[in-house]
Amino acid sequence: MIDIPVEARPAVRALSSSLIREVANAAMGKADVLPFWFGESDQPTAPFIREAAAASLAGGETFYSQNLGRPYLREAIAAYLSDLHGRDIPVERVVATGSGMTGLQVANQLILSPGDRVVVVTPLWPNISEAPLILGAKVERVSLSVEHGRWTLDVDKLIAALTPDTRMVIINSPNNPTGWMIDDESLQAILAHCRKHGIWILADDVYERLVYDPAPRSAPSFLRHYQPGDRIISVNSFSKSWSMTGWRIGWMVLPEPLAQDATKLVEYNFSCIFEPTQRAATTALVEGEAEIARIRAQMVSTREFLVDGLRRLNRVRVPDAGGAMYAFLKIDGYDDSLELAQRLVRETGLGLAPGRAFGPEGEGWLRWCHATSEEKLAEGLGRLRDFLSR
Repeated sequence: MIDIPVEARPAVRALSSSLIREVANAAMGKADVLPFWFGESDQPTAPFIREAAAASLAGGETFYSQNLGRPYLREAIAAYLSDLHGRDIPVERVVATGSGMTGLQVANQLILSPGDRVVVVTPLWPNISEAPLILGAKVERVSLSVEHGRWTLDVDKLIAALTPDTRMVIINSPNNPTGWMIDDESLQAILAHCRKHGIWILADDVYERLVYDPAPRSAPSFLRHYQPGDRIISVNSFSKSWSMTGWRIGWMVLPEPLAQDATKLVEYNFSCIFEPTQRAATTALVEGEAEIARIRAQMVSTREFLVDGLRRLNRVRVPDAGGAMYAFLKIDGYDDSLELAQRLVRETGLGLAPGRAFGPEGEGWLRWCHATSEEKLAEGLGRLRDFLSR
């Protein structure tokens, strides 16, 4: 027998496992557990979207399709984004991907080489911050902070971290897990700095429609300020705004010169997307504004309900946020978020995500997804109240 270890390469072995999954896997499927740990609605995808997929399947559309997505889907994405952001976004810049996460991976593969320096704004969904590490890049974290009771980005601190040797900055806004949302002035300052030094911007825009302020149609976007030559890649998904988490479909908007190389990476990663899924996604884009409005109104209402209930509890802090579907909370006296999340599941059946899962900046915090009914949220609040009263 050859005495050589059977193991993955060092960069992969060094990746962090998902602590969200560690908590959820231990209790998933138990009838007495209230699961608020994942970022998804507890309601299925709207019938009109499901029906489009069913019709496609019944019609026998089960064959390979183009790498970048069917033309009808890419055209629908381009039209949707052009209308949303008031800028012409040509179809040549659009790539349909097998999930938003796959889009993030393809974007990283397009840009990063081993040793490249990447800056990320944190706390952050671990799938985003770990992706560059798979390619051997180096990640530096710039943390949000709580100022005057609200999640805030120190733009000067971020810009100072974006040194000329930086290859890429990754910004998720509205942010998972905090709900922080970038303002347009900060966005333009970051863009101007990145233009000066040739730094790539990877924007995770998955929550851009789930904004708590009813006035804007969406969160501030780098796409609105794109000029030819800009190094901007926007990644998005159908998962959140249309409640299509299990469908695994998303898109990228990138500079047109990258399209040919993106085609190669799509081929070597997932080849193409199942056509009934593409039909459903197209229907969501063309007919789904009312559904987005319904989901967004629910997020506003349930966040207000949950945060109001949390702030009535002793020792619980919940900073204000701009969007997404989470309350990021801290309970004074509990510093180990993983231990606390495990205790809450074990002792009360309350399933929350540990803040440590989102990086060291999240330690001591818990993430609570409020994309569910007020009845379930009220039951969860009662269980937390009972836990704290012991």
